[in-house]
Amino acid sequence: MNMAKFKLAQVGSLLVRELTRGQFTTTIQRRYLQRSYNQYLQSPNRHAFSTSASDNGHEEGNQQKEKISVTFIDKGGEETHIKVPVGMSMLEAAHENDIELEGACEGSLACSTCHVIVMDVDYYNKLEDPTDEENDMLDLAFGLTETSRLGCQVIAKPELDGLRLALPAATRNFAVDGHVPKPH
Repeated sequence: MNMAKFKLAQVGSLLVRELTRGQFTTTIQRRYLQRSYNQYLQSPNRHAFSTSASDNGHEEGNQQKEKISVTFIDKGGEETHIKVPVGMSMLEAAHENDIELEGACEGSLACSTCHVIVMDVDYYNKLEDPTDEENDMLDLAFGLTETSRLGCQVIAKPELDGLRLALPAATRNFAVDGHVPKPH
């Protein structure tokens, strides 16, 4: 294992040196790089790495993702009850369920148009503390309250089952006043 790491480090440093020159200078170096890399790939001690998320050995579809109940209350007082998968933001959940929560910046913490009001202080206290960036955006929100949050930053977790979120009467979208964009 250590030998493979050492060889890979050698190949990497040689590759970096050559790439910083702009191109490979000799055929011999190209062959050396290719041979070393191929030897590494054929090594029985190398470990396979993956960037795929693990789902604890269950194949996709075998197990339904846990969901929580969330109620959105629009500016007219109408309630919409939805099920939200654990790990999903309230902005995404609103868009998937045709709830008019704007999200002009698509959850990149660059606006306050996904401003929601957590109706119960106990649920508000179960949320992660807002970051400085979120607080900066909330300062721009219309109708700010003590339990205001950005919907893109409220992530579904089991202890939030039964969460009730009110949508403010208006938003401040400086880019397109009055236009309601459709989610992508």
